[in-house]
Amino acid sequence: MDIPRIFTVSESAHRIHNPFTAEKLAAFGASLRMEPGTRVLDLGSGSGEMLCTWARDHGISGTGIDMSPLFTAQAQLRARELGVADRVTFVHGDAAGYVADAKVGVAACVGATWIGGGVAGTIELLANSLQDGGLILIGEPYWLQLPPTEEVAQGCRAQAISDFLLLPDLIASFDALHYDVVEMMLASQDSWDRYEATKWLTMRRWLDANPDDEFAPEVRAELTTSPERYTRYGRDYLGWGVFALMAR
Repeated sequence: MDIPRIFTVSESAHRIHNPFTAEKLAAFGASLRMEPGTRVLDLGSGSGEMLCTWARDHGISGTGIDMSPLFTAQAQLRARELGVADRVTFVHGDAAGYVADAKVGVAACVGATWIGGGVAGTIELLANSLQDGGLILIGEPYWLQLPPTEEVAQGCRAQAISDFLLLPDLIASFDALHYDVVEMMLASQDSWDRYEATKWLTMRRWLDANPDDEFAPEVRAELTTSPERYTRYGRDYLGWGVFALMAR
């Protein structure tokens, strides 16, 4: 069980596998006003930076589930580095359909809503693990402006324009599901640049170290096309944010 290899190569040096900086992640954690001892479930936990730093800074405990054995190992290492391995646990597994054994105060899926077939299905999945009055955290892309063509949408890594919504429409979709939006943190241009551009050096160094790997042509193709594609399409059209929701 693993995610596509291009991600474990290109994002192997990332601590945060979405367009957030450490400062934004910290600010968002502070904004949620979590009490020490709050239990957090993170589906698609990546390299564990959210759970580990929030455990250090806010005294929470929690569990992260991720399909990548590399990222799960990195998360376990990070927990030991920050001295929170007794409070956070990372499991290599399929987060789709995962429900916590005990109800949690915060249930999160930050950037992997495909596990529930989209935003609505992921919210429904997270709600199964949530205690009354708890917070659901959803990380999701949105259009800064509607792409004029499907080609532009595909240049932003979407399959079609219909894959994402404009930000006000995304907010309205939470309302239609009977959830209040009680906090949000949006990626900035700089945090998007950091997320995307950091991949390029990682891929180049991987290619230099692995010239004969059978996967090298795919990494080479990604490195060759990614900078132009991102600057031509992604910077102008694609946004991303994390939204804190409470059921009515």
